[in-house]
Parts: sequence; structure tokens; C-alpha cells
Amino acid sequence: MMMRSLLGLTAAMLAALALLIGLGVWQLQRLEWKEGLIAKIETRSKGPAISLEDATIMAGQGKDPSYYRVRVTGRFDHTKERYLFAVSDGNAGWRVITPLTTQDGKTVLVDRGFVPSDLKDPSKRAEGQIEGEVAVTGIVRMPDTQRLFTPDNEPDANQWFWRDLASMAQSMFPETPKELAPFLLEAEKGEVPDGLPEGGQTRLEIPNNHLQYAITWFLLAACLVVIYGVYVWKARR
Repeated sequence: MMMRSLLGLTAAMLAALALLIGLGVWQLQRLEWKEGLIAKIETRSKGPAISLEDATIMAGQGKDPSYYRVRVTGRFDHTKERYLFAVSDGNAGWRVITPLTTQDGKTVLVDRGFVPSDLKDPSKRAEGQIEGEVAVTGIVRMPDTQRLFTPDNEPDANQWFWRDLASMAQSMFPETPKELAPFLLEAEKGEVPDGLPEGGQTRLEIPNNHLQYAITWFLLAACLVVIYGVYVWKARR
């Protein structure tokens, strides 16, 4: 009877041990992936700016142009501002997303930066509504997918909670421009009259706790082996 009980316990212990070690190995794999992503973000976000055309070609080839710096010259259409809910330095507000069109007819949506809720109305920050041709440097960000707890966008109220590029473009234009970039640009911090919208909102620091997680799983596996060994030793006595 004791032998059958011990065999059952051993089988359960080995299954749990395999699971814990598997989780630890998975976290090490995630660590390698995360370190590669951080290195890519560091290289791209601090490297020389590329052209809008180069970034668009890259996306068209199925490559991910995220976090590349792009330099583009064109004109903003401030009448088509869209507002993406955001929190900056603990303050709730909105990211101002505005279409910019180049001289050769290409259009890209630019996240110009953050404004507090009480300055959402563009008439309250008129100095920042730059007219004429401007040069913008921004970080490439791909459209989002809605997460489980993310609210639905409200196009009719011009309140957005995730970057739905297709719906934003549809709400801006009667017909989506043929040469609309398949990504957004998050403008870098620059000299904007009156300081609003405040650029430089891209989060470049990504948490990387996978090594700690891996160590935790391996320590749990080691504890399981010790507990099992103590139990078997006492049972044999």
C-alpha cells in the first residue's frame, strides 16, 4: 500500500517538476526575445531618420518598421484632428492625431503629442496649430488591436482608446487616400508654439523581468525536489 502511494506521489512530483522547469525554460526564451526587442528599439529609435517612402516600402514587404525614426515634410490638416485617450505623467488627457500630407500626395497620420483634457479644444491652444509646410520627425508605430479590457472606440464622439488606423482614416476622409501610410508616426519632442501638443510621448523603456521569473520557477522546482526527498526519507524510516 505504501509502495503504491509512493509511486503515485512520485508520478505527480515528476509531472509538477517538468511543468516548473518548462516554465523556467520558457521564461529564458522570453528573456532572449525581450533583449533582442530592446536592442532593436534602442538601435532604431536613436539611429538616423529614414524617409516616409522607405518606411512604407518596408511595411509593404511584410517587414516591421516599428520604432524607426522617420523624417517627413508636409502640411497638417488640423480640421481632421482625432483624439486618443492617454495618461502622461499621471495626468489624463488626449493624444492629438492629425493627418499630414506631403507635396507628392502621400498621407501619414501623426500623433503630435499630449494635451490635458481641459485643452482638448484646439481653440484653446491655437498657437500650436501650425500652418504651412512643416518638417516632422516621428517614431513609427503600427496600429493596435483592441485588448480585452480596452473600451470600444467612439468615432462619432471623436474619442479613441486604441489605435485603429483604418477606422481613424475612414472618419477623417470621405475616401481613404490611396497613398496612406500603414502606420502612425509619434512625433518627437520639438519646438511647438505654446508647447502643445507635447511630443516625445513614445515609451521606449520596456519592462524586462523574465530572468527573475525564470529563477523563481527554477527555485520552486528545487524546493519541490527537496520536499519530495524529505517526505520519502521520512516515509522509508
